[in-house]
Amino acid sequence: MTQSPDPSGEQQVAHMWFDPACPWAWITSRWLVEVEKVRPVTVHWHVMSLGVLNEGRDLPQEYRESVDRSWEAVRVCVAAEQRFGPEVLGGLYTALGTRFHDKGEERTTDTVRAALADVGLPEELVKAGASTEYDEALRTSHAEAMKLVGEDVGTPVVQVADVAFFGPVVTPAPRGEEAGKLWDGVLLVAGTDGFFELKRTRTRDPIFD
Repeated sequence: MTQSPDPSGEQQVAHMWFDPACPWAWITSRWLVEVEKVRPVTVHWHVMSLGVLNEGRDLPQEYRESVDRSWEAVRVCVAAEQRFGPEVLGGLYTALGTRFHDKGEERTTDTVRAALADVGLPEELVKAGASTEYDEALRTSHAEAMKLVGEDVGTPVVQVADVAFFGPVVTPAPRGEEAGKLWDGVLLVAGTDGFFELKRTRTRDPIFD
């Protein structure tokens, strides 16, 4: 039987898998950053890939182009993790997401290079964006997320103890105690034995604040 994470107030570790190109994952990540402020939660960051997720799928041309562009940033994230340890991922993701989503900068090599500079990582890491050198590690991390939640979902994936789920998909990111209340509710629902899905049609675009 699935067990919900301990609600006693003891420190919890949340694992989130992200692709920096995904605006919805970005909002979820900013919610988790807020949760860290109001609940005894520490977030560990991991990569997954829209490119891997959509391999072999028939996609609308505009979305296909967006997915194809997504490889560069996530490959650079994996390269940074492999060379400098997983502790650099949170800062690099924040730098990339801030530029891609909050500031609306183009997902180009120059933007990725600027994000590396923002967090003091070497510019040479940008070369990984056009290389397959780290793809095996990327696919392994992506597969870890899919193993937790199945193949019919996307990014983000969140895991706490033995509870894992896709999402939540929310906009804008709740702040303060509202972020904590959503955290409490998500864990309660996701930790219910036999619970699989709760969904409704999105009626607004991503809101970055």
